[in-house]
Amino acid sequence: MTDQTPKRAGFRMPAEWTPHERTWMMWPCRAEVWDDMAETRRAYAAVAHAIRQFEPVAMLVRPEDRAGAADLLGADVDLVEHGIDDSWARDAGPCFLTDGDGRRAGVSFRFNAWGGKYHPYDGDDAAAEAILGEAGVPVFRSDLVAEGGGIAVDGDGTILTTESCFPNANRNPHWSRAAIEDELMQMLGGDKVIWLPGNEFETETDGHVDGVAAFLAPGLVLIEGAGPADHPFHAVNRANIAALEGRSDAAGRPIRLVEIPDAVEAEDPHDRFCRSYVNSYLCNGGVIMPQYGVRADGLVQEVFEEHLPGRRIVQVPIGAIAIGGGGIHCITQQEPAA
Repeated sequence: MTDQTPKRAGFRMPAEWTPHERTWMMWPCRAEVWDDMAETRRAYAAVAHAIRQFEPVAMLVRPEDRAGAADLLGADVDLVEHGIDDSWARDAGPCFLTDGDGRRAGVSFRFNAWGGKYHPYDGDDAAAEAILGEAGVPVFRSDLVAEGGGIAVDGDGTILTTESCFPNANRNPHWSRAAIEDELMQMLGGDKVIWLPGNEFETETDGHVDGVAAFLAPGLVLIEGAGPADHPFHAVNRANIAALEGRSDAAGRPIRLVEIPDAVEAEDPHDRFCRSYVNSYLCNGGVIMPQYGVRADGLVQEVFEEHLPGRRIVQVPIGAIAIGGGGIHCITQQEPAA
């Protein structure tokens, strides 16, 4: 676009709860990730149709997969052909921005498949600009290797991210933490970055924040509880909670925490299985949350109902998605309304 950064140009990334133009997704295609590609595609279609109750959905799809995708998705999901490698729109897609005059733009970070864990990834590295092109908005390009799942914003200047992710040598070996922090603020229009420890034991994404914590409102953060002492991530979760306790956001508001369990009781066919309820998605008037078939499904729904009144909560079974290491938030990316 120009050498000017989004922040200097008056742009920032709005909160997820602000009105959306549409949701972007990417059709599953990397065979090595999924036990049963057909089952996973049906699960993606179920998520797309749940979101479509609230807002338009657009799906990037490889040309060779278009016909099969159309059969499952039907006419109410828009298909956009692009040579993608995988199916995680949150991470390979752009971060959309808005300014005070209602103009929109987007950030294209570099993408290297979570530190080179999968190959090829050049198609996904180009996905952000493909989406921004379809949306018809200007592009700000960043040399930082970063994924949308690695950040959470409140739309009011506060950014959450994790120590275990972007500073990892598999992404940005020549960037200091201070330089990463400055780049995130310049690209996303932030005024304050709060670093959580993350989860170094979560080896698929290296501890994305969207599996740990998410803003529900200004000053209000949903976070995974520590769980019982024998929970496999008890110490990790406790450390993430501690990193937010007593903190304030960019506007000076004290941060309040709402703790929820994860789906530790859910069937776990792979070490990378995503158990996170934080990894839910806010769309226009709704919350799309994972359903694991365990008692915590209902408990977490009650939390969303309490703290997001007026939104309809929709549970979608995601076992065939969770085996790939992510959840509903990981496979969606919001495009804000102008």
